[in-house]
Amino acid sequence: MQEDQRRKFEQAFLPHLAAAYNLARWLMRDEQEAQDMVQEAYLRALKSFSGFHGTNGRVWLLAIVRNSCYSRLRQQRVRGPAASFSEEVHGVDDAAPTPASLLVQKEERQSVQQALEALPEEYREVIVLRELEGMSYKEIAAAVDISIGTVMSRLARGRALLQRGVEK
Repeated sequence: MQEDQRRKFEQAFLPHLAAAYNLARWLMRDEQEAQDMVQEAYLRALKSFSGFHGTNGRVWLLAIVRNSCYSRLRQQRVRGPAASFSEEVHGVDDAAPTPASLLVQKEERQSVQQALEALPEEYREVIVLRELEGMSYKEIAAAVDISIGTVMSRLARGRALLQRGVEK
């Protein structure tokens, strides 16, 4: 790859590394698998970079990450279930002023985490892309290859299921 092409690739896709990892982590539910999937997605993006026409690098990359994750998950289903997502390993440490408030925050995070993990994949992925990655409906539709109406209905259903799960 020529230096100019490499620089264009890096400018288009390296800023989206955190978003790619976040999506992969939620889909794979395993930190190491998520890292592997992001690496694989970046290699696929690099190999297919000539097919990228400069529209929206984030959407294009996240579609590749999503497809890589689902391919791996299909392979794993044949072999058995993956390890579950662990708050201790994957959680973000927030500084809390008191041990009591830290405990409350941890319980709330665990409740939301469990509810999000319980969602079917099609709802979980649009919730992650919208709420955690801040993508627009149009961007989600392009990344997931569904219509905007389907994005909206999956978000509404996913949010309703998520709320019911958190309220339990």
